[in-house]
Amino acid sequence: MTYVPRVLKPPRDSFFLFGPRGTGKSTWIRHEFPKAFRIDLLNADQERIYSAKPERLRDDIKTLAAGDVCCIDEVQRVPGLLPIVHALIEEKLGIFFILTGSSARKLRRALSDLLGGRALLRHMPPFFASELGSLFSLSKALKTGLVPIIWEAADPIERLKAYVGVYLREEVLAEGLVRQIGDFARFMEVISFSQGSLLNTTQIARESHVTRQTVDNYLQILEDLLLSFTVPIFTRRAQRAVISHPKFYYFDVGVYRYLRPKGPLDQEAELEGAALEGLVAQHLRAWAQSQRETHQLSFWRTRTGLEVDFVIYGPLGFWAIEVKRKEELSPGDVRGLKAFREEYPEAKCCIVYGGSRRTFYRDILCIPLEEFLLSISPDSPLQISSE
Repeated sequence: MTYVPRVLKPPRDSFFLFGPRGTGKSTWIRHEFPKAFRIDLLNADQERIYSAKPERLRDDIKTLAAGDVCCIDEVQRVPGLLPIVHALIEEKLGIFFILTGSSARKLRRALSDLLGGRALLRHMPPFFASELGSLFSLSKALKTGLVPIIWEAADPIERLKAYVGVYLREEVLAEGLVRQIGDFARFMEVISFSQGSLLNTTQIARESHVTRQTVDNYLQILEDLLLSFTVPIFTRRAQRAVISHPKFYYFDVGVYRYLRPKGPLDQEAELEGAALEGLVAQHLRAWAQSQRETHQLSFWRTRTGLEVDFVIYGPLGFWAIEVKRKEELSPGDVRGLKAFREEYPEAKCCIVYGGSRRTFYRDILCIPLEEFLLSISPDSPLQISSE
């Protein structure tokens, strides 16, 4: 399979590289740092050796010189290595450490120490549409997502099934994160109905047949395993009363589509609407995470029902984005954006829609979905203008 170059640029100091499994962390490192000394903790022998004696890392890097690179893959499997790495960074040996991880659950305290010790944090999301370029297919992305290991598979649906199984078996069950794996698997299906919707943990608990406290724990596990994220409400300088609950998204639209139960009563329009919004959400979140300065991804909804799907606020700009799958717009589609612009005239507003051409509707810029996704790149601000 031809390597698809990623937009991620490596920093000049030691760093963490976080991302769900299969997003291409190891592949990217092999291309960017082909001569790196690598420790792969997914390898059972290496995991056993370093778990028994994390201090062995000091002996192993004695052959390295200043400027050399040491990569430790899936470092959360042996958290005992992190204090050793922290000490080695503080000793200023000139060795460049890259630590990859697909779970933050075991790393919180050590992660804080290392970030304080000048290790940087980077994220490896699923593919950006712009990374794929001419290889990007909107219809395929909406069905199987953009996780590289799935996108490049000969049978993406079968790979999705195996992918979810790996997380349940190796990350959740093997680590003892839950007592009943069946309850957790059912919860993952139930919460798929919340894709792009407000989180109602009481309702999710009732439909999952577990307690609300269990749902809160399961939600934290999903976030720790980088399988989901929430989008908070935008509250800056709010004049209208706004709601307080966040919205939920799986990290990749393909995972959502696989987990979402389907049957005769499920309409494709409903499934695709949530998928479209999720696809835009994962792109905007990945863009925000890739910026050097903090950019907040949020949404806006008043208690009277006015809503804007996404708001991005940060040093590079202030954008409000509504997502519609339809090709022809109606006055109700721009009502939320017009209200938002009245309250925040500084914001650049647009509708990302299912049409084929860039246009204006009632003084609101409308951008075709595929064009919008292909324009998103960490290298530049969001392209929301009439120019």
